Amino acid sequence: MPRLVSKYFGELDYSADSVFQFLEGIPAFEDQTAFVFLDQPQTHPLVFMQSLRDPGLCFISVPVFVVDPAYRLDLVSEDFVSLDLAPELAPQIGSDILCLALVTVSKGADPTVNLASPVVLNLRNRKGGQVIQPSAGYSVRHPLPTGEDLVPCS
Repeated sequence: MPRLVSKYFGELDYSADSVFQFLEGIPAFEDQTAFVFLDQPQTHPLVFMQSLRDPGLCFISVPVFVVDPAYRLDLVSEDFVSLDLAPELAPQIGSDILCLALVTVSKGADPTVNLASPVVLNLRNRKGGQVIQPSAGYSVRHPLPTGEDLVPCS
């Protein structure tokens, strides 16, 4: 079983089929093309996006439905191609794709999430990408609900 080293989680075993390939990386991290997504029971519903290439690169994310239960993902033709999704079928969040909002934590400010550019993972072929959807009306700095305001995710 392969092993990765993470600055934040130490050494971790992972299976090769748990790796998601980001063919174009993500904006500002184009050289980071392979990630493993980690769930930690003590930090649920947070999901950690750990780079396989850089032990110090780990993004914090949360499923979009935790933040906005009515969230609508707007994919364009390039997104269908990069994620290798069938354009004639509308992929369903949860069964076909996973849609995560990256969390921003800044000193002296409440955490926010980026709903305008979610990380989308094709669960069938392990391809991922950050989908920029400026016309959807979502914010890159949407307030992150806390405590009792959190929507349970399944």
